[in-house]
Amino acid sequence: MAYKIIKTKAEEIGLEVSTAELQQAADEFRLAKNLIDVRDTKKWLQKHSLSLDDFENLIYFDLLAKKLINRLFADSVESWFNLHQNDYAQAAIYEVDFQDIDIARKLFSALHEGEISFQEIARQYITQPSLRRAGGYRGVLYRRELETEIASVVFTATPPEFLQPIVTPTGVHLILVEEIIEPQLDESMRSKILAELFYQWLQRQVRDMAIITDVNINIRAVLNELNNMN
Repeated sequence: MAYKIIKTKAEEIGLEVSTAELQQAADEFRLAKNLIDVRDTKKWLQKHSLSLDDFENLIYFDLLAKKLINRLFADSVESWFNLHQNDYAQAAIYEVDFQDIDIARKLFSALHEGEISFQEIARQYITQPSLRRAGGYRGVLYRRELETEIASVVFTATPPEFLQPIVTPTGVHLILVEEIIEPQLDESMRSKILAELFYQWLQRQVRDMAIITDVNINIRAVLNELNNMN
């Protein structure tokens, strides 16, 4: 479905993929995958249950989609970033969850008194092995990846900062904000925004066509395929 939408729109605005572009993209793909000769390429195709025609179609579709994305949205990236800049801020956090607010408050006080470290709390109270071994490190997260009550406090912190226990419907959260990462409109961010705008556009096109199907799975499968090709 996504293929049909993209192909139709590309034809409408006169976008084409030349033979030379297709060959160059195929060569770049083989180089990126370390497919040195024909034998390596055949093995890779067999591994992924693809024919040579399938491979050429994937390369063609990837090129066509990229051209369409740039034609439709390249001029909108900067304004979108400026409007939604807060959504792209990230925070590196450590977290330990509790069900008892009194325990969380007691440990928060102990942290500020230097009586215990956050890592010690994590070792004592986190049951998930991998998270416990990481000292409660949740990673670098976007605002939308956090519960609303947590995000509103995390992104006003002055790192490194231990936050007062935060109560949400899922429990009581003791959090160390290690770093706030302000968004920059670099190439990585530009690519991310282009992908988001493209995904939203595809969703609108499908809705406009009033097709009843599992749209999210189909579109995301295509986008994942495009990402894996890069």
